[in-house]
Amino acid sequence: MNKPLPFANKDLGQHFLKDKKVIEEITTDFKDEAQSLIEIGPGPGILTEGLSVLEKPFHVIEKDERMQEYLEQFVKKDNINFTDALKVNYSEFIKERKLENNLWLVSNLPYNISTPLLILFLKCPEIKFMTLMFQKEVADKVFAFARTKNIMGSLMCLSQTYFETSLLSKVAPGAFIPPPKVDSAVISFKRRENPVISLDEFLKYEKFLRLVFSQKRKQMKKVLKSAYPEQTVTQTLEKLNLPLTIRSEALQLEDIQNLYKELSK
Repeated sequence: MNKPLPFANKDLGQHFLKDKKVIEEITTDFKDEAQSLIEIGPGPGILTEGLSVLEKPFHVIEKDERMQEYLEQFVKKDNINFTDALKVNYSEFIKERKLENNLWLVSNLPYNISTPLLILFLKCPEIKFMTLMFQKEVADKVFAFARTKNIMGSLMCLSQTYFETSLLSKVAPGAFIPPPKVDSAVISFKRRENPVISLDEFLKYEKFLRLVFSQKRKQMKKVLKSAYPEQTVTQTLEKLNLPLTIRSEALQLEDIQNLYKELSK
């Protein structure tokens, strides 16, 4: 990185990573498995520099056009895509640029749009690996590392149904310029070859999860009977050896997947 860093745009949730150890961990996470790369929100190219030396097909998606002169140091001009990451059709983008081979997506996610972006990535079958930085509060909803109990939520169920997830590193505010007001964490994702619930059912499954976790302290039978016949709910819970009084916060991932599969029949 030869140029001084640009002014961080608060509206775009920009915080530039400066910690060399974290940068190294992120940019080498899937370097051996991946055959093509996309980086979302590269900013001035702090991660881009380390990813570019892997010499794999590489595109970046960035909203802030001020970053062009920084990114051109590391990425071909034609491979820099200035657009809103939330508006990209990722399957089309990947196929048009022939990036389908073991694609690895990397992002220091903008804090204000990290959850909707994650959902877009989860349902894109061409993305095989991800290394994503989240603020701690969101990271903990994806992979429980800050809590003593692994309490499920809809984001964790979605993530862990379609990807194997692990904590790569915890990141303190001082690792960024300017420092955010919260801690962050980097999560590694490796897509499951044969998920228990097909990716074709993603939207239906996501809707089911929103229902299940809409009232976490309410008994599951009462929550589910708003969408399914009461007798069906009772029979399903009994078949799965789940108490009729169980609440969603007591369910494990396998319980939730089995509930979905049985109620979808």
